[in-house]
Amino acid sequence: MIKQLILNKYPLIWILFHIALGLSATFSPIPVIVWFYLVIITSLGLILKRSESPFILIGILLYLISFELLARMARTSPFIPYELGKYLLCAGMIWGILKYKTGGKEGWIMLLCLVPAIFIDVTGQVVSSDLVFNILGPVNVALVIVFFYKQQVTTRQLSHLLRMIVYPMLGVLGYTIIKSPDFKEVEFALGANVDWSGGFGSNQVSTLFGLGAFFMFILMINRWKFSGYVLIDALVLFAFSFQGLLTFSRGGMLGAVLGIMVVLFFLRGASLLDRKKYKLPKIGKYVLPAILVAVVAYLAVDEITGGMLSLRYQGETMGTLEGSKVKSLNSVTTGRFEIFEGDINLWTEHFFLGVGAGASRFIRETMTGTVAHVELSRLLAEHGLLGLIYFLILCRLGFQLFKSNPNPLIRGILMALFVVAMYTTFHAAMRTFVTPALIGLSLLSVKLTEKKKPVQQVSPRAKVETLV
Repeated sequence: MIKQLILNKYPLIWILFHIALGLSATFSPIPVIVWFYLVIITSLGLILKRSESPFILIGILLYLISFELLARMARTSPFIPYELGKYLLCAGMIWGILKYKTGGKEGWIMLLCLVPAIFIDVTGQVVSSDLVFNILGPVNVALVIVFFYKQQVTTRQLSHLLRMIVYPMLGVLGYTIIKSPDFKEVEFALGANVDWSGGFGSNQVSTLFGLGAFFMFILMINRWKFSGYVLIDALVLFAFSFQGLLTFSRGGMLGAVLGIMVVLFFLRGASLLDRKKYKLPKIGKYVLPAILVAVVAYLAVDEITGGMLSLRYQGETMGTLEGSKVKSLNSVTTGRFEIFEGDINLWTEHFFLGVGAGASRFIRETMTGTVAHVELSRLLAEHGLLGLIYFLILCRLGFQLFKSNPNPLIRGILMALFVVAMYTTFHAAMRTFVTPALIGLSLLSVKLTEKKKPVQQVSPRAKVETLV
């Protein structure tokens, strides 16, 4: 089954299939559960097979963990665990590290930095679910660094990996669209809107749709095949942007903008020689149309909401507009700055080892009881100095990406993936698969796909082997 997805012989059928899967999830969790396990069962042979390249394993893992949000929406637990992305990615990385040669030594150091906090709890209130919720995300980031670092893929394989993540996102898109109310039935306010996120967490939905819009932008400007039709690809980009903006949750959509800006920075800074050598996309012909689609989506939502969208992105609230509340960094970040401050205060009191994984929310003076939304402050509060070392190692890997690839566009894409991953930790911590998946992708060693002579009557199995 996974072979057919990777080969992408009938892209339109796969696009419609995943949208239909999301639509079916509004009625029953069974289709999502059946499809998820069907992919696993039919992929076992490829996962267990000896291979010099980990590409197939990476593709399968990225595809399966991307079902995390759709599975939550469809209420598939316990058949598909609520923390699917964390469990599956952790197991997959351990298997991959044992099977393939890996070179991310920094990841091992990061793992060691996390160990002490597992055995510390100054509150006495942390339970096993708190540990999993808080520690497994950083553990997965460390593991993907060990496994992904400098693994070689081609540009064509990179495009396949991005597409494999987008497919399950289409299911979430279909789910939210059918669950969305009529525009006349909703009165838009200056806060996150669960009505337009399928009744689910708007921050998670916005993060996913922002990532989908960003990936579609990358696929479009590189002329990497998604649907096979430019207009359909543009429509998918518009849909991700439009539905993501309607959630009024800003984090994910701002992440998409940030990623696009990073790619443009490297693209615009490319020399004329590099533009010719690597056949970089022309700004006017390929990049501007993709940006225009996203802009049109923003203008459309702003018009529909009577200008409320623009006010939301300016950080306004009903209180600030009425004059009863002063706009501040905390109001603009929807309370995240207070959580950050509270965590920093805890760090100053427990500088070396922290308060223990999962314990900060129980004793934080500000926003007590609220889980951390900023991973940096959580690492400092719960892991102390070791948390700072963990974060600095991660930043160092990001700085190395400035010289990661001679192709300015590929270097920009890898840098953008890392930046978006890090940005996501500042509004959604490491609670989803997004940060570890993007950091892993950013650390790949990407080379140009070599043009091969046409081969007659190539079997599907042989085609898959050429991808590996």
